[in-house]
Amino acid sequence: MKITLFATLMISSCVASTIQSTAQSAGPVPTGVPASVATAPSASSQTKSYGLISVPELMPGILAGYLPPAALPNSLALVPPAPTPGTAVYALDEAVSKANLALQGSPRWQQATSDANLSFPHAAETFSCSMGIPINDTETPHLYMLLRRSFTDAALSTYAAKNHYNRPRPFMENNRPTCTPNDEAFLRKDGSYPSGHTTIGWAWALILTEIAPGQTDAILARGRSFGDSRLVCNVHWQSDVNEGRIMGASTVARLHADPAFLADLDAAKADYEIARAKELKPSRDCAAEATALTTPSAAVTNPAVH
Repeated sequence: MKITLFATLMISSCVASTIQSTAQSAGPVPTGVPASVATAPSASSQTKSYGLISVPELMPGILAGYLPPAALPNSLALVPPAPTPGTAVYALDEAVSKANLALQGSPRWQQATSDANLSFPHAAETFSCSMGIPINDTETPHLYMLLRRSFTDAALSTYAAKNHYNRPRPFMENNRPTCTPNDEAFLRKDGSYPSGHTTIGWAWALILTEIAPGQTDAILARGRSFGDSRLVCNVHWQSDVNEGRIMGASTVARLHADPAFLADLDAAKADYEIARAKELKPSRDCAAEATALTTPSAAVTNPAVH
């Protein structure tokens, strides 16, 4: 069966493109991608990965990941069944979703809108402030490559469960706005469980803590807020986000057995050290980002048990 690369999956949130790779998967994937996930073609049809291998594009601007289809974590085996009405988990999902509606139009909503944009180069800058360096294809090229390729692996890891459960998203039930209205037609057809954006963001956060261990707390906090932005955007439930983090961690665990990933990880570490030595500054307005993130989403990842 063919798998559509929702790897464009997150780049912005709704660039209308049809992407199908020849990889096999556990089920069919949507035929379109959100505009917020589409990206411009690379300068050439193939991009070199630290002199190791040529990396083909699965579609313009979307690079192949490190893992072959059979090596991807199986979300259907790793996450529990999607919550159903009448259960305690579903009630929590609804309560968190309702609470986050109050953030619409706020600075936190604007940050969530930015986080929804998974197009490159925008998405690569997500952790610029938490790492304290710019992240782009000129000043940190190997780090940039690492993010682009791991993006694809993380995104594809979610589809076995997404396709199986085909869970409706919050905006489809509450009829309230999302932060990416142009993506809504696509999102209605793309299962909510688990969250792909969260999977990608958490995978990136875990990888980046290895590159900049001194920034671990800041990086992980940003990775968490990146997933919480999907709650603010009214496009995911709390349980979608929770299980997205499981899939992000699962993807990173598997990537550590891949020689090409490990080579690129070492190269990215060198990029980071060079950027720090040059005292290069983050590419984003870190003060504005910090201010926006001081208004937390109504996320609950560890509800109290009495």
